[in-house]
Amino acid sequence: MNAEGIFDHAVSFERSETRGLAFALGFFFSFRLSIVMISVRLLGVEPGTGSALSLGLDLMLLGIICFSSLGSQQQSVRSILRLTAVRWALQYVVFAGLSLTWSESASLPHSIAYWLGLVVDVSNVVLLLRGESAQDNAAAMLSGFIWSSCFLALVAWIMPGQADLRLGDEQFFNTNEIGSLCAMALFFAQYLTRHNQGTWRFAKFLLFVTLIRSLSKGTIIAFLVGQAFLLVMDRSMRRKTKILLLSSALLLIGAFWGLFEAYYDVYTTAGNQAETFTGRTAIWLYILGATFDHPWTLWVGHGFDSWWKVVSPFGSEMFEARHAENEILQQFYAFGVVGVALLLGIYGSLFRQLRKLQRGPTRVLLLSMLIFVLVRGLAVADAFDLLLPLWSIIFVSVVVNREIADNRSIEASEIVIPL
Repeated sequence: MNAEGIFDHAVSFERSETRGLAFALGFFFSFRLSIVMISVRLLGVEPGTGSALSLGLDLMLLGIICFSSLGSQQQSVRSILRLTAVRWALQYVVFAGLSLTWSESASLPHSIAYWLGLVVDVSNVVLLLRGESAQDNAAAMLSGFIWSSCFLALVAWIMPGQADLRLGDEQFFNTNEIGSLCAMALFFAQYLTRHNQGTWRFAKFLLFVTLIRSLSKGTIIAFLVGQAFLLVMDRSMRRKTKILLLSSALLLIGAFWGLFEAYYDVYTTAGNQAETFTGRTAIWLYILGATFDHPWTLWVGHGFDSWWKVVSPFGSEMFEARHAENEILQQFYAFGVVGVALLLGIYGSLFRQLRKLQRGPTRVLLLSMLIFVLVRGLAVADAFDLLLPLWSIIFVSVVVNREIADNRSIEASEIVIPL
């Protein structure tokens, strides 16, 4: 074998290795939502042990990814940092870390660990997507996320049902987490399909059925809004296909209609009012009042992880809210005006970058995913991250930037210079 053949073989092996790591990382991003539940319900350990295990696996993946990149030809991290959405996301991570100095969290060591998890997530994605094989790694990462989500969807079906008929474990793997997981995996499967990376028919069916069965109201409504935008705006999809998809969705919803009615009866008669939409108003009013707890909270908030186990329970049922039940208000409570500015900067820069994409199915799909996140954020939030996780923001920004560059290269190659 000559020197050129040896080099090509080494590059092929390196790309295969990084694709495996990307698949494992995507699988972990989905599967970790169940790690605490598995640790507590099956292994009988404390929830903190499950969280520590999740962080340990994240750190292990970071170490393997760093080791695998040694000696390889990689692009500079600086090229990724030039992306506006990435810079906004990194500013969010840095400010969240600084806020630990004034955070009112129940346990500062635990809060530091949660923040460290954000840092590791971002680092893993940046390191994997800075190479020449970024597109292959991106596809592998999404594949891992979808496979894990399908496995967890099957787990959700066999778990004991909740008293209000919804799927999941209310304490450690609740219906909103299941619904969000299925919806994001569906968007990722649609992305891979549009890039000729498989059809994922069974995965899409399983994830959509599980999403509907989860009875996660806000997630279902937000997903349907995003998909409606996709059906209307995606001109590459044939009308026959759109009608078939719409009819299938309506038939599936009709099949679950009896369950919806039963859940509505439970929701309106025996449900915890603090968890309903009307109950959320009490939480939102509390946030507006807590703005003036201290002279600085209006501007920089109460700090990272300053809600769970800190804010007093709501209502006569003593409901302990995990977050502010609204993404903007969650950021406002945690980081004040600065947090809202960071949130708008992240989503706004991502939206502007998506608009630079060539008109086509990919652009419409990613915009529909952004619409899903924004609509869902009206009634739900995340305790430690954004609804569109920081790792996925960096992922989308890097992938979109590569696609824009590829389109420009194709357009430049098609320019005919007259003689």
